[in-house]
Amino acid sequence: MSSPLAILQSHKLRITDCRQEIIREFLDKQVALAHSDLEESLQSQFDRVTIYRTLKTFVEKDVVHKVLDDSGATKYALCSHDEEVHNHEHVHFKCEVCGETTCLESTSLPSIKLPSGFKKKEVNLLVQGICNKCH
Repeated sequence: MSSPLAILQSHKLRITDCRQEIIREFLDKQVALAHSDLEESLQSQFDRVTIYRTLKTFVEKDVVHKVLDDSGATKYALCSHDEEVHNHEHVHFKCEVCGETTCLESTSLPSIKLPSGFKKKEVNLLVQGICNKCH
C-alpha cells in the first residue's frame, strides 16, 4: 500500500498537510468519501474550501475519481496506484446497511455498443446490496 507522501510524489503534487491527511483518510477508510465526510473528520484542521480545492486538484491529477451512487452527493475514491495505467470505469458497490460505497476494480463493466453518432464519455455501474462486513 502506498503512503500519502509517495502518492503525492508520484503525481508530482506539492506536499501539504491537507493533501496528506485527505489521502490518509482514503487509505484508512478504503471506501468512497463525500466532501462532507472529509469535512467532518478533518474540520478541526482544515476549512471546507481547502478540502474542496484539494479534492478538485486530486480529480484533475488522477489521484481520486468521482463515484456515482444513489445518494445524489458526489463521492470520491482513491485511484489504484499499484499500476501505471488504471481505469475509472469499474463497478461500484453500495451497501444498503452501512451506506459505504466501494470500488470493485476487479469486476469488469459490460461492453456497451452505442448507436451511431453517440460518443461515450464515461460509464458508471452501481450494484446495491449488503457488503461483506454487514452480511
